[in-house]
Amino acid sequence: MITVYGRRNSSSVQLVMWAIHELGLEHERLDYGHGHAATNTDAYLSMNPMGRVPALVDGPVSLFESAAILRYLAAQYGDEDFWPSNPERRAELDKWAEWGKNTFTEAVLDIFVYDVRLDPQTRDPAVLHDAAQKVSGLARLLEDRIGTGPFLSSDTLTFADIACGHILYRYFNLDWPRPELPNLKSYYERLKKRSAFSEHVMVSYEDLRGSY
Repeated sequence: MITVYGRRNSSSVQLVMWAIHELGLEHERLDYGHGHAATNTDAYLSMNPMGRVPALVDGPVSLFESAAILRYLAAQYGDEDFWPSNPERRAELDKWAEWGKNTFTEAVLDIFVYDVRLDPQTRDPAVLHDAAQKVSGLARLLEDRIGTGPFLSSDTLTFADIACGHILYRYFNLDWPRPELPNLKSYYERLKKRSAFSEHVMVSYEDLRGSY
């Protein structure tokens, strides 16, 4: 059985749990990090030497880094739609998965830190302005890529949708001047209707407020 180590309100853990749910895999998740079990113990560091969440154990396989975990789950358990065997088709999706998990997610998390994790008295509005400009430009790229969708591969949800889409709950619920992007909004509304997304991604982050 797959074991995931990490708290529910971590966006990286949410990515992994969304994938596990979509793939219908037997699993357990154990709360680690930020007020839960410690991630700086020898036992945990043997699974994830960065001392962060998530970590995943699947039999003899032990992994850290959520994007690597996503690709492992997709390759090991995904069908042809979720993880295409054709290298060209998969690469077209993988470049967006890489962009989504890194470039786009990191930019959204800059706003998350400002709006949620910083004490209001320590916030500099200029930081939010710069972060919002950056995220808005990136979101327009995703808006154009999605088009009318319904998903990044057109008809079927894939690993790339999880990499790009897992951060949209925060994107749409943080307090910042979002641009009007109808394709992206419709995409988010479609994701919200998936039980895996609503259960594992639409998770309150109030416990993290003011935690920096």
